[in-house]
Amino acid sequence: QVRLVESGGGLVQAGGSLRLSCTASGLTFTNYRMGWFRQAPGKEREFVARISSGSTITWYADSVKGRFTISRDNTKNTAYLQSSSLKPEDTAVYVCAAGPTSYTWPAQSERAYNYWGQGTQVTVSS
Repeated sequence: QVRLVESGGGLVQAGGSLRLSCTASGLTFTNYRMGWFRQAPGKEREFVARISSGSTITWYADSVKGRFTISRDNTKNTAYLQSSSLKPEDTAVYVCAAGPTSYTWPAQSERAYNYWGQGTQVTVSS
């Protein structure tokens, strides 16, 4: 079975940094684009970032551009989200997603992904 497991969330003060990890199993990791979404209480799930299977192309939401960096290590079947200059509005459950390279939907679309993790909580205090 396919499993995506996030880790690295926690409580951080505004201006701080966190690195989130997403480890995949049960799939051929190099055949998948990896994305991050987030969902705050009472709000819809929001696209954050995506990285191509070979790490050559990245996409970011305007809200995190310049502050967050997505990366991946295909030898470890792991994707990362390095966040910095964190703001209270970044508080959310961060969810990892995997989508086949054959999909043609935009990176921001949830339809581009067919596997999802359970999420890890990030809380940014003021």
